[in-house]
Amino acid sequence: MIPSWLIIGSVTIGIIFIFNRLSRRDIRWFRRLRRPDWLTFEWAIPLIWISIFICGAWSAYIVWETQPGSFRTWLFMGFYLALEIAIMLYTPVMCKLRSLKIGTIIGGTGFFLGLILAVLIRSISLEAFWLLVPYLIWSPIGTFVTWQMMYLNPRDI
Repeated sequence: MIPSWLIIGSVTIGIIFIFNRLSRRDIRWFRRLRRPDWLTFEWAIPLIWISIFICGAWSAYIVWETQPGSFRTWLFMGFYLALEIAIMLYTPVMCKLRSLKIGTIIGGTGFFLGLILAVLIRSISLEAFWLLVPYLIWSPIGTFVTWQMMYLNPRDI
């Protein structure tokens, strides 16, 4: 039997690879966007996201292990999956539509999905809850950066 941590980790990585598809044109558009002057930590953003996805997968694993295979646990796994898909849609949808406004909306939606999930799992496991906190801290920051970029790139709203 395949361990649950391996399945959850594989699904997490699989979703990242499935949704992380950008054309050269999309990448060029995103790179030419002006950023706020205070955004001096852009180099760290990939490391931040890697940490967030590890924490999210670990949180899902803890929730799964509390009642493996129960209907309720499957619903939570679906919620984790929906949250990851929402997170991963941010860049490709924003770039395809060339719209920072859409990126801001997707970022905000992801935050509220994460908040709902965190509140729901808090009664199951405090550790699983705390593992979602890095996303709940970072998501508004990333959404705020995108929102600020709308003012710096008015033709890309």
